[in-house]
Amino acid sequence: MNLVKMSFDEINKELTQEELIELEMAEKKEPVYDEDAPAMTREQLMQFKRINRENRTKPTVSLRITPATLKKAKQYGRGYTGLLSRLLDLAINDEEMVKKCI
Repeated sequence: MNLVKMSFDEINKELTQEELIELEMAEKKEPVYDEDAPAMTREQLMQFKRINRENRTKPTVSLRITPATLKKAKQYGRGYTGLLSRLLDLAINDEEMVKKCI
């Protein structure tokens, strides 16, 4: 089985009017939870992570930072990890900064 990637716009072009109406109706329906698909708590939902490894250009690394630094970074909101990455890029390319940290 081959995996095919399509954008919503590409899919949308191939859908019939009847299928589009069906999707709109499905979107308005309330979910049905049962034993096989129980409702999830907010904490459980927060454990999900969006991963798109295929298009990732930067490797993922783990590093330890102080709680204060993390708190400050998170104050910038969504995208704070990108901010930390750019700050690290600037710092590692600044010899004086590196000397201060060694």
